[in-house]
Amino acid sequence: MGVKLGVDEMRYIAFFESLTGARVVDCLVHEGGNKLTFVVRDGDIGLAIGKGGAKIQKARRMIGKSIEVVQHSDDPIEFIKNSFAPAKVKEVNIVDREDKKVALVEVDISDKGLAVGRGGQNIQRARTLALRHHGIHDISLM
Repeated sequence: MGVKLGVDEMRYIAFFESLTGARVVDCLVHEGGNKLTFVVRDGDIGLAIGKGGAKIQKARRMIGKSIEVVQHSDDPIEFIKNSFAPAKVKEVNIVDREDKKVALVEVDISDKGLAVGRGGQNIQRARTLALRHHGIHDISLM
């Protein structure tokens, strides 16, 4: 898809990679600037988080922002599941609607609030990442 990164994103990526050893493929700075989402290469999620969450906690303290980590996948269904973690995703179907790809995501009813997030921030993050990495224009929760 070709993700375009600005100077701030590249700086955050360089810092996060040097701190954790995880290889970062994308950095999303959320509206308001107080939260970052790093997309790490498949298999690097453990490096990014660290034993007992130590590396991610250190990164949060040093950067001074809330940090989330999503594991990348070349498979769009797996990537969408990863972007909703820790919510349990039961099923993902990708369909075409009006010449645009839409992901229909079924989550466990007990995790629906977690999937949406406060003010819709979690589903919005998943939508942004799905578009940037797999050309999926929308996500609908079922």
